[in-house]
Amino acid sequence: MFRSVFKEIQAAFDYGSMLTKIIIVNVAVYVITALLGAFFPEIYGTYILPYLAIPGDLLTLLYRPWTIITHMFLHQGFWHMAMNMLILYWFGNIAGDLLGDKKILPVYFLGGLTGAIFYVLSYQLLPDVVGIYALGASAAVLAIVFTAVFTAPDYLMHLILLGPVKIKYIGLTILFFDIIGTAGNSNTGGHIAHLGGSLFGFLFVYLLRNGTDVSAWFYKNTDKRSKQNKKSSKLKIAHRSEVLQAKKEQNDKGKATSEVDMILDKIKRNGYDSLTEEEKEILYRASKS
Repeated sequence: MFRSVFKEIQAAFDYGSMLTKIIIVNVAVYVITALLGAFFPEIYGTYILPYLAIPGDLLTLLYRPWTIITHMFLHQGFWHMAMNMLILYWFGNIAGDLLGDKKILPVYFLGGLTGAIFYVLSYQLLPDVVGIYALGASAAVLAIVFTAVFTAPDYLMHLILLGPVKIKYIGLTILFFDIIGTAGNSNTGGHIAHLGGSLFGFLFVYLLRNGTDVSAWFYKNTDKRSKQNKKSSKLKIAHRSEVLQAKKEQNDKGKATSEVDMILDKIKRNGYDSLTEEEKEILYRASKS
């Protein structure tokens, strides 16, 4: 049984979307750390957790720079992990469909990094209020949330008991509780980090609409390596017909990009629900390319 479960998880990781991969990694890290915390609490609390969570102290952070990354895959308790992954799944699918799956990982990382910066700065300013360590994917997840919210604020999400709700109101509710949370005595640093992740989501969409894709550097090298591998794997002579075909494909790609830009502008003006079925299909195909 365990072998079949492992194979299914491996297949989901190998062939699933980037969103699926991020969720699998988060769940796997939680399972491992939860087992260590349950059976070896002293070892986990003394020798493992402090080396995975990000410290507020700059000197400690200097000797543990990897925590800038590891903290955003670490969770304290099942519900902490489950809520983050549910929210990531809901809004990650929206952001992935609208902007493309390959943008999910850089937004996740950069949003988590921004949240970490906000947390560390808050610790320097409020050391008596902010905790000495921070952990959790919340800032990274909220970067995804607000990327979706600012891309298509009128996108409808169907909530239990409430029915269809525009995601801009969900975003405003989350933002409200994080703002008032910074004035409380519980998880002040965490709420400040959340605001950092939310801010990155807004800035990402704002810059993208103005022609700057801050996530491009993240996957550009991967795309180059992929193209180089394809070229080296098979020696091919380009005949005139192949050149013409390549030019035609390039023109078609340029036309598709222009159509996607027009659709995104329409979403900005009137919301996602204003799109025709044909426009939604074009946007969906573009997100998978």
